[in-house]
Amino acid sequence: MLLGRRDSRTASKDAANSNLPPPFFSLSQLLSSFQSHGLDLKDLVALSGAHTIGFAQCATFRNRIYNDTNIDPNFASSLQGTCPRSGGDSNLAPLDRFSPSRVDTSYYTSLLSKKGLLHSDQELFKGDGGESDTLVKLYSRNPFAFARDFKASMIKMGNMKPLTGNKGEIR
Repeated sequence: MLLGRRDSRTASKDAANSNLPPPFFSLSQLLSSFQSHGLDLKDLVALSGAHTIGFAQCATFRNRIYNDTNIDPNFASSLQGTCPRSGGDSNLAPLDRFSPSRVDTSYYTSLLSKKGLLHSDQELFKGDGGESDTLVKLYSRNPFAFARDFKASMIKMGNMKPLTGNKGEIR
């Protein structure tokens, strides 16, 4: 975040949920959501790399592991023990199974082998040679490109709808 930027004094779960795309979105829906905020495909793929850390609840990936076809079957099977067909909605699985507490590029490497946890994650790499595929491949093998583009996209996102006047506070 840039120095001197005004930020809200409060957080809103509802506002976050209404502005973040859901985990079942297709690539075109994800891109449309990002474009509505002035972000582009590179921003979408780079910022999705934030999923290199953290966990997701079973309810957000259940449909993927039981119904998607663009998923490694062994990966899906391994997750089915954590996330049964019914119940266990709040059970957790790492967004990046290799290093869920470290920022690195293994999130992108997982997408190359159809091991993205969320449907929306795997949508970034379909294997059809599209522009998002090219970016996923680049970031999987070049941590410097990922860091550079993630930084630029975070700054771009941080400059969206800045607070002015007496609204918020300078952090």
